[in-house]
Amino acid sequence: MMLDARVVRTEEAPLRIVIGAPANGAALKDVVLEHLRADSRVESVTDLSTADITYPDVSFRAAHAIADGTADRAILICGTGIGTAIPASKVPGVRAATAHDLVTVRGAVENYDAQILCMGQNVIAPVAACALVDVWLDARHDPASAYGAKLAEIAAYETGQESR
Repeated sequence: MMLDARVVRTEEAPLRIVIGAPANGAALKDVVLEHLRADSRVESVTDLSTADITYPDVSFRAAHAIADGTADRAILICGTGIGTAIPASKVPGVRAATAHDLVTVRGAVENYDAQILCMGQNVIAPVAACALVDVWLDARHDPASAYGAKLAEIAAYETGQESR
């Protein structure tokens, strides 16, 4: 199993978050960014977006920030949330989940320890996205839960240590 080099943070510690979006996601990203900047649960928020960034590029950048420990979590926004989740999940040790409702947002973190929340500006209204970000900020994964062993199985596969 791959060792997690990220700093373990307590529930009370504010989160370091990166956020990003290609052009088809920029409007919702700007709303969520301002929401995060006003939140006491957030220590810092860094916008990785540029006018011409592609969804794979911003996704890889966010995932690497998680993998190298410079960020605790990330939010990626594109048209549907699916396009950003795919490349972000290609970075070893990083899990990205597309979520647009309470069940999937909570489950993404609590069950699957997804560090990256992906949403689509063509799918969710800004007020709903901000409400779900609030739930996401409070959610924590318990490695002792029934999902802990399953995540270890995924990590073993990712590092080539799985039994086939």
